[in-house]
This record gives sequence, C-alpha cells and structure tokens, in this order.
Amino acid sequence: MTTWLATHVSRLLAAVGYPFTTARRTLATTGFAVVTYCLLVLSTFPAYSMQMLGAGPGYADDALLALTANTYRTVGGVGLGLTVVYAVATGVALTTTLGRVRDAGPTGVRDLWSVLPGLLASGCASCGAGVLGLLGFAGALAAMPFEGDLLRLGGIALLVGYLSRVGHPRRCELASTADET
Repeated sequence: MTTWLATHVSRLLAAVGYPFTTARRTLATTGFAVVTYCLLVLSTFPAYSMQMLGAGPGYADDALLALTANTYRTVGGVGLGLTVVYAVATGVALTTTLGRVRDAGPTGVRDLWSVLPGLLASGCASCGAGVLGLLGFAGALAAMPFEGDLLRLGGIALLVGYLSRVGHPRRCELASTADET
C-alpha cells in the first residue's frame, strides 16, 4: 500500500513540476490559470459581465475586481481561495495534458477526456449560479452545504487525482508485477 501511495505522490510531484521546467511552459501554465480564474469569476454574474465587456474591453478589469469582491463576500475567503487553487490546478493539468498529447500523439488524446470531470465539477461550483442558472438549477448551489466549497474541493481532488495518475508527460512508467499484487 505504501508503494502505491509513494508512486502516486511521486507522479503528482512530477506532474506539478513539469509545467515549470521551461519559461514557455511556465508562461502557458500561468496563462491557463489566469484565463480560468477570469472565466470563473466573470461567470458568477453573467449579465453584469456581459454588460461590462459589451461596453468595451477597458471595463474588464473593473468587472474582474468587482466580481472578485462579490465572490469573496458571497463565499468567503475559503471559497475564493479554493477558486484560486482550482485555477492554478487547471493551469497545471492543461499544460501537462497538452505536453502529453504533443509527446504521445493521437494516443494522448484520451488524457484530455479524463481531465474533464475535474474541470466541470469544480468549475460549476466556482461560477455558481452562472452555469447552474443556465442549466435551470439556480438554487442548487445555495442549497449545498458550505456554499459549494465541498464541490470545489471535490473538483480539486479530481484534478489532483488526474495529475497523480498521469505523472510527467515525457516519462513512461510501466507497472511492475510486484506493484500489481
């Protein structure tokens, strides 16, 4: 059991370290994380976001600041922190997945589908009524315990699980027969 845990921890550390091995990957990871955070925060209040962005791209920073403050007042520091952690984990997962697809070719596309549950689960909790309202479940997030923090934490856990399964995209690790028993 400890060998299994040690294997997954080493794969997780390798997957988290991979995006920061070159400046280009670090920039891509940071960009993915920032875009994810912006999308999550802007989708918390879609009508306001559309009005502000419709008035001009110069209002994007005002919308982000106002909706970040609104998110903090709505879900508190823990919820906002989980949203930031989710955005960073998404940046790492996307960079690692793209590296795996680039190195493995068409067989690496399967990894893109395995990251989707983590992206969708926590994404819905982070954007709140934005996505849930579009789906017809506007009150669903309000009925969740801890203001959806458990769902956010679940999405982060899915992303961490994905990263611990995938590991470093350029390393091929085959399970030995001793690990299977």
